[in-house]
Amino acid sequence: MSELSSPDPAFPAVTDRRHVLVAGRVQGVFFRASCAQEAARLGVRGWVRNIADGRVEAAFEGPAPAVAAMVAWCRHGPPGAAIDEVRVDAELPEGLDGFRILG
Repeated sequence: MSELSSPDPAFPAVTDRRHVLVAGRVQGVFFRASCAQEAARLGVRGWVRNIADGRVEAAFEGPAPAVAAMVAWCRHGPPGAAIDEVRVDAELPEGLDGFRILG
């Protein structure tokens, strides 16, 4: 296998990215912290933040099954959350490093 075709272990050949907006009772229920813990458990990179309209916004990158698991987690969230709607958009991966809680 040539050097150009060898996979980078930090970025598997099949890297998926999803941008997620979660509406409902999602602020003040440890959604962001719980999301970051779940992302760490699954090895997903990205970020999560509260937005002014009361929703939570997140981006997940990683192997497709792990990203799908994060999107599924967003459909119920942590105890105390009440999810009304989850909007999911596919995006091109950006090569993010780690998982961060923003704003």
